[in-house]
Amino acid sequence: MKHKKIISAVVGAAVAGTIGFGAHANEMVKYEVVDGTIPQSLTGVAGDVANGKKVAINRKKGNCLACHTMPIPEEQFHGLTGPSLEGVAERMNEAELRMRLVDPKVVAYDTMMPSFYRTGQHRVLKDFEGKTILEAQEIEDVIAYLRTLK
Repeated sequence: MKHKKIISAVVGAAVAGTIGFGAHANEMVKYEVVDGTIPQSLTGVAGDVANGKKVAINRKKGNCLACHTMPIPEEQFHGLTGPSLEGVAERMNEAELRMRLVDPKVVAYDTMMPSFYRTGQHRVLKDFEGKTILEAQEIEDVIAYLRTLK
């Protein structure tokens, strides 16, 4: 029997237009956790690989390089705290990656990795209280990029 849990998350920064399923900025976006994964897209819109790479390496957005090495030698200062993201597409499927980005603490409670699509984070700047680090479509974009790392 599969374990299912429905979770709501608040979309953080303002977004022009619509985020999949008719949700607008600051509305709740529901997703379902099944066996420690999130099988369904948060937006229903395919991720953009190029934007996903930009978000992943942006020091004020995904900031993956702070903790992970990535197969992008043109970027400096790769982290060594987390596992290398080279070949991550061979180790994790889309649903597993989505869970790791949305709320990795569901899978590994003591992980240092932040939850990129959850509110209620501890010790955040006042401007970020009640907001997510990434927007729903940015999560899907980063997943699309990570799926290219084989």
